[in-house]
Amino acid sequence: MGHAAEWMGKGTFGLMTHYLITPQGNTAEEKTKDFNKTIWGFDLEKYCDQFSRTGADWLIFTIGQNTGYYASPNEYLDRELPGRTSERDLVLTLAERVKCAGKRFIAYLPAEVGMEFENMPELKNVFKWKPGDQAEFQKRYQEFVRAYAKKFSHLLDGWWFDGCYEYAANLGIKFDWHSWIETAKAGNPDAIVAFNDGAFCIGNTEAVTPLADYLAGEVHYLENGKIKLRNITIDIPGMKEGLYMPSEQYVKGVQWHALLPLDSTFIGGQPLSYDDKTLFEFVRDCRKVGGAVTINIPVSDDGRMLDKSVAQLQRLCQNL
Repeated sequence: MGHAAEWMGKGTFGLMTHYLITPQGNTAEEKTKDFNKTIWGFDLEKYCDQFSRTGADWLIFTIGQNTGYYASPNEYLDRELPGRTSERDLVLTLAERVKCAGKRFIAYLPAEVGMEFENMPELKNVFKWKPGDQAEFQKRYQEFVRAYAKKFSHLLDGWWFDGCYEYAANLGIKFDWHSWIETAKAGNPDAIVAFNDGAFCIGNTEAVTPLADYLAGEVHYLENGKIKLRNITIDIPGMKEGLYMPSEQYVKGVQWHALLPLDSTFIGGQPLSYDDKTLFEFVRDCRKVGGAVTINIPVSDDGRMLDKSVAQLQRLCQNL
């Protein structure tokens, strides 16, 4: 029996888009209305056409992140805090389209709600988020994740969980990784899972738990065509520095994977772009050893990806 995530190492590359909507309005009702208006305006046909043209073999798509709103109904959250999920099940419909095209679909969610952003206090209350003691939060939040896992079922090929910061002492989070894996795979036991603690950005070249199927692999930027490690100043013992590239497909039994922003950024400031030679050689070098690469590009509120990015990924696919 092969490794659960080996298909990533055999594919071309993946595509990710951070589709995140912060609705406008003075009341909860106004925000819900504005949120649904935006989600209904997402051009699914255009998005799927652009995804197809890139030649990517899998898609990572955000259900939501730090906005307090999610682009797919959720049985748990709709019961506890109505109005925070979309009327249109954008994520489910997109997953169906991706699977019909013979591609793979991975969903993105944060693993916590502790960030101090607008619309988040209500979520903290629902999930019983408490600094220093996250036991009840983890239990409730996993109910939320499980509801999605069961609904998406075999349409869902994997998860990419963000914000798995056990080193952030002020959050007081200690993850029960066995429970997280069981929850994530509740609808599809073959779904692969990654947990992001900052990964390469903090100098971590291994998975946060050996139970993960593939590395989260967050990259902030390339330097001389290689991954720049530890470009965030966080004092974590044992982290690596310098430039880095994979040497084998699996890192202690976990599929090697990198997530690279293109014409976008994960750290604010100006979007990061690369010429064809740099991008193509990076992806080729990763794939030579069985590594996988997902490339994050911009997307508008109406679901249109940046044409420049799509065209470059199309050229990348043709040159692999």
